[in-house]
Amino acid sequence: MAWRTPVNGQITDAVTQQSVSILAQAPAMAMGAIYQSAAHSIGILYQNATLAQRHGSICAQAATNQGVIQLYSAGTMAGAAAASKVAGSDTPEKLVTMLLLLKLLK
Repeated sequence: MAWRTPVNGQITDAVTQQSVSILAQAPAMAMGAIYQSAAHSIGILYQNATLAQRHGSICAQAATNQGVIQLYSAGTMAGAAAASKVAGSDTPEKLVTMLLLLKLLK
């Protein structure tokens, strides 16, 4: 103690030591807050990456489904196109032939 005060010397020493302790812990607390913030940011980054991958997978599955649907309906579309060509003509023989072919395909 440098000067005499009306307060007990042990009290002033305890307060001084507590202040020094707080000042000494401040950098560690700041670094802890920075590390915690960085960990939280990285966690959000991983969540966004996972969500983007999930959305990409859903889009890929939808595109695959559309491709398969088009492959399965190719025969039906060809039959419809042929039927529309025959139906547009005025020759009844072609219409009868088309009806016979359609019955054979069933």
